[in-house]
Amino acid sequence: MTRALRRLLIAATFLSALLVASPAAACGYDTECRVELEDSAATVGFEGAGVSEVVGVGGPEYFQYAYRLLDPCLAAAETRGYCSPTDVRECPEQPDRVMGYFVVDRRPIVPSQGPAVEPVPNGFGPGDPIGDWSYFREGCFDITPLNPPPSPGEVFSYFERLPLPTLTTQHQPPGNGLSGLPVIFYTDSPTTQTFTVDVRGFTVVIEARATQYTWHTGDPASPAVVSTDPGRPYPNETVEHDYRSGTYTASLTVTWGATFSINGSAPQNVPGTTTTDGPPVTFDVLQARPVLTDPYN
Repeated sequence: MTRALRRLLIAATFLSALLVASPAAACGYDTECRVELEDSAATVGFEGAGVSEVVGVGGPEYFQYAYRLLDPCLAAAETRGYCSPTDVRECPEQPDRVMGYFVVDRRPIVPSQGPAVEPVPNGFGPGDPIGDWSYFREGCFDITPLNPPPSPGEVFSYFERLPLPTLTTQHQPPGNGLSGLPVIFYTDSPTTQTFTVDVRGFTVVIEARATQYTWHTGDPASPAVVSTDPGRPYPNETVEHDYRSGTYTASLTVTWGATFSINGSAPQNVPGTTTTDGPPVTFDVLQARPVLTDPYN
């Protein structure tokens, strides 16, 4: 099964129900689990609305059974306690479609129309299960209909894990500062960055941009200066701080926002921000003292 397909299986929260199993649970902590599911692959199957259509069920069976798709590794683990390389199957790729090999299980339910395949207990209504899951078939299935475009919230979960840059703090004058002369802060690190990620088979382009800069001055009297620009060096400075004499350690925290597009669509805002902390810089601020000299001596 392709990595893109496994990512697809991670985020199928839009279905009416989900089959959730951690890799350890799928393997039953068995040493014979020779194929490891990805740590993030919490969802390895589909259950609910739409599965019957994907499987291609028609006639009375459409109403008489509920269907689910299982990752073959999970299906093997449920049957014998572990999975092996022979349980992993690949499907031919098709343009603009998401294909996957699945085991199909089904269980009898109270049908909304027509006769039931099992006796219906008193008090049970349409859709209620009246039997256990059992093997039905397996093979390659086109699960594109079960795969809507990523939601803004889903994109944000990727955005907050991106390796955003940590911006360095530059200060002027370089080296030691001088009491009574403001220390200028700025960063010359990149303040925008583009990432392309695969989300369940969709190509998502995330344009990250720095939206706020929090300059930690290291001065207890005024611990932070907040700006919406990265500052500039002299003589066009926009961020500065007055220090008394002493030794100080300054750093920069950057708040990042972003927009995203899916398969070339119009950009949308990512609903949320994340932050990065840059490396600290330490400097001394000296006290200037007047000194009288004899220019003739």
